[in-house]
Amino acid sequence: MRVVVTGGAGFIGAHLCRELAARPGVTEVVAFDDLSTGSAANLAGAGRAVRLVPGSVLDREHLEEVLAGADAVVHLAARPSVTRALQDPVTSHHVNVTGTVFVLEACRRRRLHLVAASSASACGAPGRAGGPPRPLTPYGAGKLAAEAYVLAYGAAFGLPTLALRLCNVYGPLQPAGHAHAAVVPAFIAAALRGEPARVHGDGRQRRDFTYVGTVVRVLADAVARRVVCPAPVDVAFGTRVSILELARLVSEVTGAALELRHEPPRPGDLPAPRTGGVPLRLLFPDVAPVPLRTGLERTVAWYRDLLAREAAA
Repeated sequence: MRVVVTGGAGFIGAHLCRELAARPGVTEVVAFDDLSTGSAANLAGAGRAVRLVPGSVLDREHLEEVLAGADAVVHLAARPSVTRALQDPVTSHHVNVTGTVFVLEACRRRRLHLVAASSASACGAPGRAGGPPRPLTPYGAGKLAAEAYVLAYGAAFGLPTLALRLCNVYGPLQPAGHAHAAVVPAFIAAALRGEPARVHGDGRQRRDFTYVGTVVRVLADAVARRVVCPAPVDVAFGTRVSILELARLVSEVTGAALELRHEPPRPGDLPAPRTGGVPLRLLFPDVAPVPLRTGLERTVAWYRDLLAREAAA
């Protein structure tokens, strides 16, 4: 089996390429990535079965070439970050929505199984039970639009598709040290460097943090079993903790006091994520989440090693 992973040199993508390459029956994994947020270094040591092909999902001709001979596609390529989309919604729309349609069109011509990453941000604000999603940011709106296209191609063209809503994924390889960093790497980097960490709002917002190893096992299993679903599927386990609780856990795991500096809430920052898709265990009954503390310990160990290598360099 030959699998193409768009965004394959990114944080989740690089983990997935390794996971797929270790699966029986997978002969080649192509990481198709424009390297805008990903890095070739993320794929170091991934093995001969993994091949990096630089390129953008907005380049339709190149995309068609890469998907020739593929058996399945995992679409992770995106312009991440709510903040980036607030600053430049048009670029985020082009990459996250138009790019998804280009991938779908290339898959439709070849009848390829497509597994696509959506986001819990597509759900948006809480509403009445069973009510429609109501995203509050351009990023969430783009993710909802891309997700809708994936499901529509399944319904209209019979394309085998699966849309997975990911929730606050964290783990090794996730970048820190930039303005758009996710909260887990930002907290860990601050603790290990003895610097204060920013908290938007009062810190009581609750999030369902999901370790990257759990996510890539779901994605790889979806490819292996050719899982499809006519509705979005929530990759979440209901293990919500507050940002303040996360800060306390990071302090315990790192053994360093973490000073918090509160800043105004960000637009669209909800008290708790809303879900509304198909529960994960209906399609993946054997999946077992990595406990948050265990995942943080693994992530902190990776960051310690990274800082040691940076210091040595």
